[in-house]
Amino acid sequence: MVWTPRVTVASVIEREGRFLLVEEEDNGRRVFNQPAGHLEEGESLLAACIRETLEETGRQLTPEAVVGVYRWQHPASGLTFIRVAVTGSVSEPVPDHALDADILATHWLEPRVLADDPACQRSPLVLRCIEDYLAGRRYPLGLLVEV
Repeated sequence: MVWTPRVTVASVIEREGRFLLVEEEDNGRRVFNQPAGHLEEGESLLAACIRETLEETGRQLTPEAVVGVYRWQHPASGLTFIRVAVTGSVSEPVPDHALDADILATHWLEPRVLADDPACQRSPLVLRCIEDYLAGRRYPLGLLVEV
């Protein structure tokens, strides 16, 4: 069997010290995550970020910078994930846009909510991306090259 990491994208969106997060169910528990998901075949990383943000929040993302590229291995499943996190701005909710069925709600939360309760995070990547954003980590979108 060939080892293949799962490629995911996430959007780190901040307004006035609060971050746009989605509430979803993961193995029977309610957790918070950035608008995030898997890269689809033939899709660019930025297109995936824009799509996932719209699907999960009903908002249009305008990407501005890369926050980071992360590798994480799920302790229970052993699956490895490569996450590309971008930041940018989002529109107000698109009228009448239905969110993905897996999304319970969207929230603008302060980072301390996640830091105070690590179990409320979908994965440790959620808070790490926010911490890197708060530390000023920004890389040009040109870092994401499509060949």
